Amino acid sequence: MKVTVVGAGAVGASCAEYIAMKNFCSEVVLVDIKEGFAEGKAMDLMQTASLNGFDTKITGTTGDYSKTAGSDVAVITSGIPRKPGMTREELIGINAGIVKDVTANLVKHSPNVTIIVVSNPMDTMAYLVHKTSGLPKHKIIGMGGALDSARFKYRLAEALEAPISDVDGMVIAAHSDTGMLPLLSKATRNGVPVTSFLTEEQQAYVVEETKVGGATLTKLLGTSAWYAPGAAVSVMVQAIACDQKKMIPCSLMLDGEYGQSDICLGVPAIIGKNGVEKIVEIELTEAEKEKFATAAAAVREVNGDLKF
Repeated sequence: MKVTVVGAGAVGASCAEYIAMKNFCSEVVLVDIKEGFAEGKAMDLMQTASLNGFDTKITGTTGDYSKTAGSDVAVITSGIPRKPGMTREELIGINAGIVKDVTANLVKHSPNVTIIVVSNPMDTMAYLVHKTSGLPKHKIIGMGGALDSARFKYRLAEALEAPISDVDGMVIAAHSDTGMLPLLSKATRNGVPVTSFLTEEQQAYVVEETKVGGATLTKLLGTSAWYAPGAAVSVMVQAIACDQKKMIPCSLMLDGEYGQSDICLGVPAIIGKNGVEKIVEIELTEAEKEKFATAAAAVREVNGDLKF
């Protein structure tokens, strides 16, 4: 199993670190455009191998995609990070050109690759990869839902004053501050609905804090977060590499599911060796259906700014 991570910044390096430490693949290749940057990150990470007990080989390259040849999975983190006050949607003009170029280079050297898109605005970047890569749709996955769901569970555990291992929850729809749909109706503590424990005020707080989870961190850090995004990617890569058939919410091209077509939105899916094994359709409340449709309309508007 060979994995390529494009972009050796904080998110990309975090992806490589978590993937290597889980010890399920033979090689991770870091790619960056900054001279020597990916090579340096790879060397630094390799010097932790004996300390952290992994045998995964990590290498770096400055823009030489021939080094990525034969990759089973590729992760695209390239693009400018979100700055304080900047929405994900505002990133589209710059990041679309970067993602399109990276995708072409990846597919040229690894025609059977499965691509995981992390670059923002993520739903639109995943859609761009679908429209320009020539890959089958089950081989293109947007990362957002896995990260957003982790942030939802963090806020639920906080409100419940419970260990996070007690908590389950899922976020679907768009990977944006306004388009996220934390499914409070499906969230549980060891199988018991969280609505049995939390007041309406607490429920509203959890939902709103989840939706602004990325923006909150950007304000605190001065740039995008990296630990949780890297961990979310590693879970998805491992599900593919080890054919785990895990159900993970992620941004996928829809063809009638949830009443939407020709759009990438966050939905639960079974992830295994073929990438997307199956999209799982769950019953939503009327209010949730309305919010999902509103999120879809907003993503379509952003998609309209794309230039293929």
